[in-house]
Amino acid sequence: MVFLANDRRERSAVAALAGARILPNGYDLAAFAFIAAIAYLTLHGIAEMRAPLAGLSTTPLSLDPAYLPEYALRTTLRMMAAIVASLIFTFVVATLAAKSRRAEKIIIPALDILQSVPVLGFLTFTVTFFMGLFPGSQLGAECASIFAIFTSQAWNMAFSFYQSLRTVPRDLDEVSRGFRLSSWQRFWRLEAPFAAPGLVWNTMMSMSGGWFFVVASEAITVGDTTVQLPGLGSWLAVAIDKQDFAAVSWAVLAMAVVILLYDQLLFRPIVAWADKFRFEQTAGQQKPRSWVYSLIRRTRLLKHVTTPLAAVWGRLMLVRLLPVSRAVARERDGQRAVSWAIDIAWYAVIAVIGAWSVWDAVSYLSQTLSWGDVWIAFAGGFVTLIRVVVLIAVASVIWVPVGVWIGLRPAVAERVQPLAQFLAAFPANVLFPVAVVAIVATGVSPNIWLSPLMVLGTQWYILFNVIAGASAFPTDLREASSVYRLRSWTWWRRVMLPGIFPYYITGALTASGGSWNASIVAELASWGNTKLEAFGLGSYIAKATEAGDFPRVILGIVVMSIFVTLFNRTLWRPLYVFAERRMRLD
Repeated sequence: MVFLANDRRERSAVAALAGARILPNGYDLAAFAFIAAIAYLTLHGIAEMRAPLAGLSTTPLSLDPAYLPEYALRTTLRMMAAIVASLIFTFVVATLAAKSRRAEKIIIPALDILQSVPVLGFLTFTVTFFMGLFPGSQLGAECASIFAIFTSQAWNMAFSFYQSLRTVPRDLDEVSRGFRLSSWQRFWRLEAPFAAPGLVWNTMMSMSGGWFFVVASEAITVGDTTVQLPGLGSWLAVAIDKQDFAAVSWAVLAMAVVILLYDQLLFRPIVAWADKFRFEQTAGQQKPRSWVYSLIRRTRLLKHVTTPLAAVWGRLMLVRLLPVSRAVARERDGQRAVSWAIDIAWYAVIAVIGAWSVWDAVSYLSQTLSWGDVWIAFAGGFVTLIRVVVLIAVASVIWVPVGVWIGLRPAVAERVQPLAQFLAAFPANVLFPVAVVAIVATGVSPNIWLSPLMVLGTQWYILFNVIAGASAFPTDLREASSVYRLRSWTWWRRVMLPGIFPYYITGALTASGGSWNASIVAELASWGNTKLEAFGLGSYIAKATEAGDFPRVILGIVVMSIFVTLFNRTLWRPLYVFAERRMRLD
């Protein structure tokens, strides 16, 4: 035997040491206090969401600042629910598009169209559906609001994840195949970690982008249906309608507090955790920090509580759902078996479904609308297209250098991150009063000076993606450029612009789609009884939605989808392919 009778004191010391590592420390107490507080607030908010629908009319929205914490909680829960749904959508749909050539032919054009459909367009047809699922309960309106926020978040994240999966370095992919990893293992061991940094930054951008449409998603007005859910968006809508500057200021302050909290408690720890997935061959000089991430790493009991979950996840990583040998064999057999006729049949089915959809929409619209309505919609779409192109070009010139400068300096990014999230989340509706008053006072044209409101909420897609690209840029390549003394324009042309180009294309693509969406609220601005309108497709759809004119809403959405799809196919998609083939980190 190893332990003799006189070794009892030594065994007691070992037992005491083992127990000390299990007993909670101060960090455990702080972590469990955070978890308990978040769980309580979440359960309280969910209970309020299930309240009777009649309560919204008996207790209307109040502009008393005492209600702001409750409204902020309700808005935050909606946005968190939407971001979780967006993550699930991203992992399923973007992965399928990246892995399947045939699915890509449907999913990518569908994403182009869906990101062009305005939030008001989704609300027009989903409010009645969701409220019918939960009659007499606020849960139906809550689901409609969450779905509207989801439509302002999911497309950006899906495009980012798809771009990352398509640009995984070939040498790493060959190594994973050399280790005979299955498709399941390769996805979780290589592809998802490689995409993590970009996805994290785009998730932050999507979270902030949801704030831009929070007014439309909480203060719902579609024809005769009007619902004002308790939240910061509804607060802003009521404050703007009543021309209450003090209430608008309180809402902005509450937004800043909420953004700061979820930045510190959620996104900053995730950024610090995802830094270990950066693709580089030399150690980074600076790493992002998070006090919450450090607190969790120093806990004792919390680690032991989560150990079973980590063990289960580790076992799942060892699962070989499809062995490599069989996968390769089936792939080769499939390549031999599948002929060009099946491809043509597949594309024919897609063409038939698309033609049937167009024919059905034209038949419906022809019953109530004339060619004059079609001409007005297309003319408005062309004007909005000019605004989008000019604004995206200006935003690129401004934010690409700024994003590179921030992304290459983790310490700066750590300080700028909450500020960038706040600016990205800042609803353009808050600036409508200033814009309306300034335009009326100076007598300038609303067709020109309402245009900048379109890009206020979408320019950040470019900034966040460029920051993600610069942050993920390998340190060894930066050091090589320093050794070769590359400076000024040569450094930009040979090093940095090729390195961030795939990320920039993702940001510009989603910013372009977001600008079309933002035109709905930017081309028709109001402050009290004063309303200004800029001619364009956005104001056309906004007026039709407010009037409950469903044929014109459908016409506006169809025209916007046509413009966005053609614009993406002629410009952004070729650039996407170029970035995938020529700008990979191989």
